[in-house]
Amino acid sequence: MQNILTWTRSRGGAWNASFTQEWPVPGITHQLSYTLVYANNGDARGIGDALLNYRYQLREETAHGPAVAPRLSLILPTGRESAGLGDGTAGLQVNVPVSKQFGNLYVHANVGYTWLPAVRRTELVAGSGIWRVSPMLNLMLESVVELHNSATISPGLRRGWNFGERQVVIGVAAPVTREHRHATAALLTYFSIELPFR
Repeated sequence: MQNILTWTRSRGGAWNASFTQEWPVPGITHQLSYTLVYANNGDARGIGDALLNYRYQLREETAHGPAVAPRLSLILPTGRESAGLGDGTAGLQVNVPVSKQFGNLYVHANVGYTWLPAVRRTELVAGSGIWRVSPMLNLMLESVVELHNSATISPGLRRGWNFGERQVVIGVAAPVTREHRHATAALLTYFSIELPFR
């Protein structure tokens, strides 16, 4: 059972925190999760839109091919639209990530689509490279492009520890987003704890 907490703060002071909990149902092939958001956009503070997620391990990684694990998400309008904390409508999101290991280098790619009726449709492509410096220390470079909207590049690192059947991971990154010919920097922190599930 995976528990993930992220916190991102922009240079202007706005921030958002998200919590995701992922459950095997009953194993790695089928996984259910939810994501809750709490944010401060500079004008208001409160709960954002929530996600209910289903992920299917379509393909395990082999010597000849990558791992593929599509995810389908239901977006719930739990955030206040009037305060800029939500979109005011339910929607769907689909992501198709692909991962492959080459020695100490892990390469990931993702194609995604978000549909919010009468609000917006967003297509994205993403990719990352993760270098294993040591068994529990990784250097990362990630990028996300929302087509016709924005592009983000994010260098970072993460460190993990094992405590019996439990694993703790912390990470930090510095995402820089270019949108409407203007670049903004932010700080992202990551904390996860993986617990045994029986």
